[in-house]
Amino acid sequence: MTSSEIESLVQRTAGPQPWRRVLHAASGVLVAVALTIVDVSRATALAIIAAVVAVLAALDVARLVSPRANALFFAAFRHLASPRDARGLASSTWYALGILITVAAFAPAAAVSGIQVLALADPAASYGGRRWGRRPFLGGTLEGSALFAAVAFCVLAARHGPTVGALGTIALTLAERLSWPFDDNLAIPVVGGAAVTALGTFL
Repeated sequence: MTSSEIESLVQRTAGPQPWRRVLHAASGVLVAVALTIVDVSRATALAIIAAVVAVLAALDVARLVSPRANALFFAAFRHLASPRDARGLASSTWYALGILITVAAFAPAAAVSGIQVLALADPAASYGGRRWGRRPFLGGTLEGSALFAAVAFCVLAARHGPTVGALGTIALTLAERLSWPFDDNLAIPVVGGAAVTALGTFL
């Protein structure tokens, strides 16, 4: 498998990727439901999520070591993978790791809020920015960030009130844009959980 053949497979994953956005949203909502409605214990949730992280990380190592495995990954998951997955951890690994840290570090209410913003605001921003983005903003687009902020505010305000919603949205919107060197799938739920916790303490 040549580098040009792998690059061709990688480029096929570029674009709005609607099924990737659906999976992104559904995964976070599923975790939030498990922690709230189903009332899965934190210990059980952490064990399950840690196992998922371990499996995803092992698969990442395998495909990054083997060009053939990497090519198979992009061929099999062309509707779910992203070009940025080609030379590092897959977004799904960062996503699971972000959720693991958030559930471990914060009380359930704060953790669920961060996870819900990750699940709903991030794919809205990504899709909207690619579809309608015109004005550059911190490495992305103003339109994408505006969509992120609107969805994040709705989530946080509904769960914690408008003041926490507004201040938390500012922190999260900046985190989504300035997450480097970490992936935004890691930064968003952690910052969300931290923001809700801190604001709940002082407001």
